[in-house]
Amino acid sequence: MPISFNQSVIDEFRANGGKVGGPFEGGDLLLLTTTGARSGRPHTVPLGYVREEGELVVVASAGGAPDDPQWYRNLLAHPVVRVELGTEAFDVIAVPAEGARREQLFAAAVRVAPGYGDYQAHAGRELPVVVLERPETPTREVRNLADKLLEAHTWLRAQLRYVREEAQAHAAGRRASLGLQLRQHCLAFCEGLTHHHRGEDGAIFPALARSHPELAETLDLLGEQHRAIGRIKEELVALLAGIEVEEPERLRAEVDRMAAELEAHLAYEEAELLPALAGIPFPPMR
Repeated sequence: MPISFNQSVIDEFRANGGKVGGPFEGGDLLLLTTTGARSGRPHTVPLGYVREEGELVVVASAGGAPDDPQWYRNLLAHPVVRVELGTEAFDVIAVPAEGARREQLFAAAVRVAPGYGDYQAHAGRELPVVVLERPETPTREVRNLADKLLEAHTWLRAQLRYVREEAQAHAAGRRASLGLQLRQHCLAFCEGLTHHHRGEDGAIFPALARSHPELAETLDLLGEQHRAIGRIKEELVALLAGIEVEEPERLRAEVDRMAAELEAHLAYEEAELLPALAGIPFPPMR
């Protein structure tokens, strides 16, 4: 099967530290890997980008086509995406800009690449402008599984704090609508929580049960807490099924309920498991 144009660009990008030739030569290019909205499989595309306000910004132009590109539909379903920039690779939260901010960022993109203006003129739709937000997570040296657990908990707490503040502002009427920014951060938090709990349930807890049988009761209780928090998370995801939320007070209440459950769970997990996890090197030694 002949290699696709996109795949040839991806291969060249990865082989040459982010540098490519042909029509993209000399341009600002990154690779964006999204998770398929339906398939759940990773999909990578090369995209031009601009830097504005210290952020990476991409435009879902699809060359001026009348429909949004698949990568954009994917990130609406799964906001945590992977960026490759030069020789660096990192995860970001993809947040479409709205209103005046969208207009400002699109104008900045057009100044750098006037072709976006032509695409907008022919597309018959408003071209989405997406900010690739790199979460601020304090860097810490990871030497063992206790450090790794604290790293994951730090990310979850930071995302939950942001979501809680925005949900409270929405309920108090300080936000006209839910907005894509809060929705994307909510979904990113829920996805991160699911991934974290699956890793614990599928690998960490069984390993601890074998090496520390005295923790059996604690691990059973933590598993029950995972299931209870998971039920709250599913209710929150159901509320976020649309862009707008008709019940802002219910959204705030659900976020607050999850925050209380999760904070208690994280504190209990750290108190009970960190001593045992501190003796397990990470990454695993060969």
